[in-house]
Amino acid sequence: MVAPVALPEVIVIEPKVFKDGRGWFYESYSARTMELLGIRDVFVQDNHSYSARRGIVRGLHYQAPPMAQTKLVRCTAGSVLDVAVDIRFGSPTYAKWFGAVLSAENRKQLYIPKGFAHGFLTLEDDCEVQYKVDTFYSKVHDRSIRYDDPDIGVEWGVKEPLLSEKDATAPYLKDAGKDFVWGRMQ
Repeated sequence: MVAPVALPEVIVIEPKVFKDGRGWFYESYSARTMELLGIRDVFVQDNHSYSARRGIVRGLHYQAPPMAQTKLVRCTAGSVLDVAVDIRFGSPTYAKWFGAVLSAENRKQLYIPKGFAHGFLTLEDDCEVQYKVDTFYSKVHDRSIRYDDPDIGVEWGVKEPLLSEKDATAPYLKDAGKDFVWGRMQ
């Protein structure tokens, strides 16, 4: 059900899938299951993105306090490399990243708490990513970090990804400020 990752606060969730001759069924979200995993966030908004082509990078995104967001991410069409980066200044895993392949086929989900930036790379055409957040979107608190920041070193596996203008001009982590400080999290 849960796979260990390099960043202890980030959780890969592998749901139990029931298959038979008709197809399959699984619970994509259960507050009871989340609580058993130690996840007590109350999600208030669902987001759904579509990416038409392989090689698109979206991210690395986060919201600054007091509008910081916890995310529960899944891919419902295609496949993506989903990435979380610890941006809690002073944390033992500061600027470290973890990536997992999320796909419509494997149905894995990635739990990304506050204090982590999030992004993904589409691994094929026609990808859809859906994610729950525990705080509403706030344009004023919306932040980005460069996807190719050498201090983070995410191994995206693509040399020239398709980026939004926002992502192409995002600051490096060292220039982004210290929105999250280890030990002083909200």
